[in-house]
Amino acid sequence: MVSSVARKARCLAGLFVAFLLAGGPVLAADRGFPDDGVLLLEAKPMKGSKRVPILQIESRNAASFDLWCNKVAAQLIVVDDTITILLGARTEKQCEAERMQADEDLMAALQQVSSWRRDGDLLVLQGERSLRFHLSRN
Repeated sequence: MVSSVARKARCLAGLFVAFLLAGGPVLAADRGFPDDGVLLLEAKPMKGSKRVPILQIESRNAASFDLWCNKVAAQLIVVDDTITILLGARTEKQCEAERMQADEDLMAALQQVSSWRRDGDLLVLQGERSLRFHLSRN
């Protein structure tokens, strides 16, 4: 004869397994490197603009960064929690000196990135300076 406590324990265990099966892949995906999507740099727009840099991930290793002024192609090499960002060709738009310098500073920071972590919709690229990107809802 099975006791009431044992029946409740089995029922709770079953519910827990069902929860893991239903939510497990979703929870794991929230911590994995995003395979595609648009992410916005956590930064205030520069004076006179609403623009902030954007990371557009096209695939596991192809991406582009819309900087403060220009756009640069990139290759992402992700292994576990390490990442290498290889910057490629960029546009050559002319902007205010402040924006051009901000582009140079951001590209230098991107090339210093050596690891990443994810917490839900937040992707943090870590190097000499941490760069925080939020997944765009649009």
